[in-house]
Amino acid sequence: MTFPSFYDPETVGQIYEPDLQRAYAEGAAAFQTPASSDQQRVLLWLIDMQNDFILPAPLGRLPVPNAVQDAQRTIEWLYRNVHQVTHIAASLDTHTPFQIFYPTWWKNAKGERPAPYTVISAEDVAKQIWLPDLEPEWSAYYVEELEKVGKKQLMIWPFHCMEGTAGRALLPALSEAIMYHSGARAAQPTYLTKGTIPHTEFYSVVEPEVKYPRRPDGGLNTAFLDMIASYDLVYVAGEARSHCVLATLDSTLRYFANQPEVIAKLRFLDDCTSSIPGFEQATEERLGAMAAQGLRFVNSTDPIG
Repeated sequence: MTFPSFYDPETVGQIYEPDLQRAYAEGAAAFQTPASSDQQRVLLWLIDMQNDFILPAPLGRLPVPNAVQDAQRTIEWLYRNVHQVTHIAASLDTHTPFQIFYPTWWKNAKGERPAPYTVISAEDVAKQIWLPDLEPEWSAYYVEELEKVGKKQLMIWPFHCMEGTAGRALLPALSEAIMYHSGARAAQPTYLTKGTIPHTEFYSVVEPEVKYPRRPDGGLNTAFLDMIASYDLVYVAGEARSHCVLATLDSTLRYFANQPEVIAKLRFLDDCTSSIPGFEQATEERLGAMAAQGLRFVNSTDPIG
């Protein structure tokens, strides 16, 4: 196919002001049928395709290697299949200065903050190697529960996807592609904000690492999962493969563990997502187990189906 006139593959890895008016107008000019009339309903589920995860440093604060190429393949997949894609749902990782996985939450006996990528264990907290500045009772519970339920230890991350920053925004070239789809299919996208609860990590789009019952969004988002189950096919892409994508798929397959007919609808866009270095082997082992459950792996060049 011929891509829209505004699309330039060379700018996918850049920050710029997306021309949404032009993207919508060109999509509307290509309009054939509204998404509401689709006989086969296809959902594109985009996970955290934001500037901070995709653009190379210093533009991206937590870039995933090869994410620009992943994004280009995702965008071009959407343009090629725009008249078969019924709906787009995109998650937006969103954070504020004081969260349990940021240096602002912790200090040692000398008052020093942990450097990014420091791992804090439940034992570290029990021995007061790291002390929470906020919510001490919850913090001690959290690291214990994380190791018990999540089978992982707390990672301290650099500031990323901060509310009010360009890093939180979707990649500009992707925003234009979504707007083009809205014009071409008369379809409203869904944007799902995650990560706003300071007391817990939120790798998965649909649930926190440790449930936080004091807030209504502190548990499993069953409404969203039931929504995706209503589609005939669900295509998944995003970053990082080893973290938010993997956690989201894990949540999804656990929820639908007794509904293999729903899992059979899932299509993982294998060439549209990459891992953070050091996590590749464990990620591929887990994805292999998901394939055995019925998750189908496809490439962006494969036809819809």
